[in-house]
Amino acid sequence: MLIDWNNLNYIAIIVGGVLYMLYGTIYYSVLLSDKKGSKNKEFIENQSEGSAKYVFSVIIAFINSFLVALLVQASGADNWLEGVGVGLIIGILISIVYLKNSLFGLISKKAFLIAIGDHLIIFSLLGGLHGLFI
Repeated sequence: MLIDWNNLNYIAIIVGGVLYMLYGTIYYSVLLSDKKGSKNKEFIENQSEGSAKYVFSVIIAFINSFLVALLVQASGADNWLEGVGVGLIIGILISIVYLKNSLFGLISKKAFLIAIGDHLIIFSLLGGLHGLFI
């Protein structure tokens, strides 16, 4: 199926980008908040310096929303539940990549679980959002 660029819902893409940012803010704030600062030392030490990471995070949020919109439309999904299915497949694919990286010791088990939880949930939400707006 070809992509119909005129039928993409750009408002849904913007809403999806904002949803991605809000979700990420809440998800990582809850999971990585640590009053003592010791539990999440590995994450704090590995963060890049400066504010550029926030600029890139915003750009990534809108790119992901746009790409999920394309995939939901290309799949022929015509409701929110089918959109969730497309998003879940995306989340599973990303989780498989993280699993491989975890097996080779590239990321810790804790980072693996945090990352796959994040991706499974947010891409399912984005898929549902874009399926709803079709």
